[in-house]
Amino acid sequence: MSKRDRIPVQNVPASKAGTALYTKREAIHVKHITGIFQKLRDLTMIATIGVFFFLPWVQWDGRQAVLFDLPRRQFHIFGITFWPQDFYFLAAALMVSAFALFFMTVLAGRVWCGYTCPQTTWTRLFMFVERKLEGDRNQRIRRDKNANTFDTRIRRLTKHIIWLAIAILTGLAFVGYFTPVRELVPDLLIGQAHFWAWFWIGLLTLATYGNAGILREQVCLYMCPYARFQSVMFDKDTMIVTYDAERGEPRRRGTRKRQQSEEMEPAGDCVDCSLCVQVCPTGIDIRDGLQYECIACAACIDACDEVMVKVGLPKGLIRYTTERGLEGGKTHWLRPRLIGYGLAITVIIGIFVSQLVYRTPLQVDVLRDRNQLFRTTSVGLIENSYRLEVLNKDQAAHQYQITLDGPEGLTLINDVISIDLAAGESKAIPVTVSFDPYVTDMESSKIWFVVRPIDDNHKEVRHESRFIAPRQ
Repeated sequence: MSKRDRIPVQNVPASKAGTALYTKREAIHVKHITGIFQKLRDLTMIATIGVFFFLPWVQWDGRQAVLFDLPRRQFHIFGITFWPQDFYFLAAALMVSAFALFFMTVLAGRVWCGYTCPQTTWTRLFMFVERKLEGDRNQRIRRDKNANTFDTRIRRLTKHIIWLAIAILTGLAFVGYFTPVRELVPDLLIGQAHFWAWFWIGLLTLATYGNAGILREQVCLYMCPYARFQSVMFDKDTMIVTYDAERGEPRRRGTRKRQQSEEMEPAGDCVDCSLCVQVCPTGIDIRDGLQYECIACAACIDACDEVMVKVGLPKGLIRYTTERGLEGGKTHWLRPRLIGYGLAITVIIGIFVSQLVYRTPLQVDVLRDRNQLFRTTSVGLIENSYRLEVLNKDQAAHQYQITLDGPEGLTLINDVISIDLAAGESKAIPVTVSFDPYVTDMESSKIWFVVRPIDDNHKEVRHESRFIAPRQ
């Protein structure tokens, strides 16, 4: 917990005891800093935001490349279409994501939060706009003290307009993953979009504007559950952003020459410039030790390294390291928990890929006529009726043949049934299986309906059913 959160309840007047559990929010003006880690964060920000906004506009075989078509229950991801029956693929993807997050947390702490989390990414974008319009940290502090000037009001109005525009585009892009975006935009412009499109765009606009522009670090501190349970996954070999207190203490402001003068005891390398606090997006002091508010963005590392270079001291007073490494020990990279997460990810990905490679984009369901077990025709044949529901899960049209595989003597009316299905189309086909009791002795037995595409090399689908014959 940071110093600003440590409020002794005993010092609060009795009349205000009801508010002792809460602290008034203090505006955090983050100072802009450059460095290797901030450049990496800029790259990840551009990449993630760019993919998010650009992907809905990518076309694939005449349709949107990534489209989650909920009304039709079809998820199109480039050349693959997933149906509700493919739910296990979604489950596998979520499991891989969860284990990957656990793996990275055990290995390198909260790098997800610092580099690729949507909250962090969009907040950084909004802060970029703010810095360009209102200036860096000191300028923004001065504007807070003189907020009623015409220049400040104009700049802040412009800032909020740009924030709102980014939020609207974010909501539009998000809805574009569920509604064809090339149809959505014209419908919005002429006012013919569906009510739910307006609703979700508005909701995502408010959420983006509020989270990235207004709440900012409050989301990370009080709303994000990941910050709360991350410590459970940390161990002494987890990479964290930490301050080397043994090297930096005691702190002493001023020049190095003054720090090492005979009049004062030798000081540590920390010159107490407070830049590490000024650049922190959550407003903490990393020198107080590991805190749940730290999102491992490494802004304090870049700031401290810059100061160390200026004062002629080695970099790394604040650095990525492990608790064991900070104590002078050897970091253990391969450890049971990390290996376990890695194996789980590998196994799930292996199963996912194998199922995807051997996946047949065809589904067959067979329903027997339950009104009667069998019937006898006017010529003495014994018949069973079935209904075959065939679904083409591919993104191209196919022609299919339906044949029967069963005991000798059973025949499928018309022998071979041929059907044509467009992409995503399904048909219910009534079929009849019969045998002649005067030619063949037949008992109730298993049968298989075989559906195979005749114009493609996809694997056939066999569906088991049962033929019911009268007792002899």
